[in-house]
Amino acid sequence: MAKQNDNTGNGGEAKTEGTRVRWDDSDMSTSYANVCNVSSTREEVTLLFGTNQSWHTGQEEVVIKLSDRLIVSPYAAKRLSLLLGNIVEQYEARFGALATDATDTGPAS
Repeated sequence: MAKQNDNTGNGGEAKTEGTRVRWDDSDMSTSYANVCNVSSTREEVTLLFGTNQSWHTGQEEVVIKLSDRLIVSPYAAKRLSLLLGNIVEQYEARFGALATDATDTGPAS
């Protein structure tokens, strides 16, 4: 399984099952998203990322501005699911449980 992040200070390199992996971020771009939607077919999983443009509750319409689409194989989606599950578990161990209710976006107290 791929390394979750690189905090090793070795220039973005990691050892994975005997193979050295070098993360080349020279063409990487960064986007912010506070909304994600997922759909799938037998061959692929599509993740749509965007930002909620409506900040007031009780509106008739909520506008989500989509910015990025990521299409992965079901195998990559499963690996991503495992990695994200581990990250959330570590986060909650350090900072407390996260609420999944859409009205509460802060850490649980």
